[in-house]
Amino acid sequence: MTTNLRSESLDAGAGSAGPRVGVLALQGDFREHARVLAGLGADVSLIRRPEELETVDGLVIPGGESTVMDKLARAYGLAEPLKAAIAAGLPVYGTCAGLIMLADTVLDAIEGQQSFGGLDVVVRRNAFGSQNQSFETDLDVPALGEAPVHAVFIRGPVVESVGDSATALATLDDGRVVAVEQGNLLGTSFHPEIDGETRFHEYFLDKVRVRAAR
Repeated sequence: MTTNLRSESLDAGAGSAGPRVGVLALQGDFREHARVLAGLGADVSLIRRPEELETVDGLVIPGGESTVMDKLARAYGLAEPLKAAIAAGLPVYGTCAGLIMLADTVLDAIEGQQSFGGLDVVVRRNAFGSQNQSFETDLDVPALGEAPVHAVFIRGPVVESVGDSATALATLDDGRVVAVEQGNLLGTSFHPEIDGETRFHEYFLDKVRVRAAR
């Protein structure tokens, strides 16, 4: 049975006519993503079990600790079903640790750490330093329109290289890639869910709607 956000005393719009989107709720700031998605009209569920994954048309992987997410995903039996769903075309959006989990290659992974993969990119964890080195900046993201995107970076990864199958959506002034896309997959180094910036979530929901309509 899918655990919806209403059961956790959050106004998630459960049962709405919007796209069915899950938020991986093993660890991290999943509630913040859920609130943004619900505010955009999505029918949101928290995903912790393989059978819950089967009920959604798209998935968000939140920020948090990628090493912990990896361990818990395997412990809960979610890792392999998630990899299969990604390979089958499930729209997935990963922020910060979620981007790490979507990357095919993690340069500084700890011993035994695994990602779900799917994004043809190489990432480096904690590329911007410790939490007290967090920063905010405005990014040009042509795919989202002319207005800059305000981005909050908290111990975020950086995309060291982008493979032929993926596309960079945003870079810092120094050229480092911080947002990428590949088909139904989307990843950002930063946290749009915590500062009222909804355009990446809207962009992602468009992918979910297209996929669900097929």
